[in-house]
Amino acid sequence: MARRKKIYEGKAKIMYEGPEPGTLVQYFKDDATAFNAEKKATIEGKGVLNNRLSEFFMSGLTQVGIPNHFIKRLNMREQLIRSVEIIPLEVIVRNFAAGSISKRLGMAEGTPLPRPIVEFCYKDDALGDPLVSEEHIIAFGWANQQDLDDMIALALRVNDFMSGVMLAVGIKLVDFKIEIGRIWENDFHRLIVADEISPDSCRLWDIETGRKLDKDVFRRDLGSLADAYTEVARRLGVLPSNVTHAPKPTLIN
Repeated sequence: MARRKKIYEGKAKIMYEGPEPGTLVQYFKDDATAFNAEKKATIEGKGVLNNRLSEFFMSGLTQVGIPNHFIKRLNMREQLIRSVEIIPLEVIVRNFAAGSISKRLGMAEGTPLPRPIVEFCYKDDALGDPLVSEEHIIAFGWANQQDLDDMIALALRVNDFMSGVMLAVGIKLVDFKIEIGRIWENDFHRLIVADEISPDSCRLWDIETGRKLDKDVFRRDLGSLADAYTEVARRLGVLPSNVTHAPKPTLIN
């Protein structure tokens, strides 16, 4: 396998330099983390499933005209993506109450929200990715007002697409988070969806039974995370035929 330089390693993925300028290779690990990595485990085949699922969702976004960083899947664990300038925010869209909003507002999990709610969190593991307002974002220069308007519009378009896709296979899209990056063209930039879309970054509940099919299975010790992710991939028709480990690329310093 070709030697590649590692650019960045996060909790669930590794970024390597790409074959062409302006590209990266995104490698999906089997690591599972929760509570800002206080809880950790290795889940056999998780990276393979998330690679396929993120490919499926990003390709779908492209088909409906929502710009994103995905170029193509390279193998079982890697995909070629565009290099972007990530805005240091998590963009969260909530359709039903769950997780932190239930705790903050005293709402029962599963309560339908009056409309999709978009929230922002500042990306900083040491701080616990705190919730921030639009005023904070503009004041600290993380994004300007036009960027914010575009981010909200992008997030709601992703929500429309994802909600429909999941509903068609009997899954409720409770909430999800995405990251958004800037692509520069001379002195101008446009915003595109980046990072990944997978059960790691969504809350997915079976419509009939309420069974959780996302990372809450790991967070709350509700059973096998691999089984939950496999079920999502099976329903969407993207289940890999051989979910196994693949060797990591040889690194250079």
